[in-house]
Amino acid sequence: MTDFLALAYPWVKSLHVISVIAWMAGLFYLPRLYVYHVESVEKGSKTDEMFQTMERRLLRAIMNPAMIATWIFGVMLAFTPGIVDWAAIWPYAKGASIVGMTWFHHWLGRRRKEFMRGENTRDGRTYRIMNEVPTILLVVIVVSVIARPF
Repeated sequence: MTDFLALAYPWVKSLHVISVIAWMAGLFYLPRLYVYHVESVEKGSKTDEMFQTMERRLLRAIMNPAMIATWIFGVMLAFTPGIVDWAAIWPYAKGASIVGMTWFHHWLGRRRKEFMRGENTRDGRTYRIMNEVPTILLVVIVVSVIARPF
């Protein structure tokens, strides 16, 4: 299996980067949709239904598959011989950030269900603040992997 991972490394890494980009696009866009939804849309209106459709499709058709692919290709990279120095701290910082990113993804999913039931209690400011979470985690991940300061 390790021979396969070593041979497939450039392809797995490419697919991992593509998956991460798609996932991050959704993680940046969905909270922004929530801001517009909560600040500009009347509950039960046609626009409310349209926003719910857009949010559902973004989460289920783009973000969920991208997150799953990111995890699969990331785990494959982690098990590729010679790629990760497990004695260093950076893989654990990256791992913790990925877990945080996954938590945020699921937090967004729970908010979508609240919108669907007409039970959203959060305001636009909350979603604006939460929209910074993936940015902070992305910085930690990229610096951990590329600069490896620790």
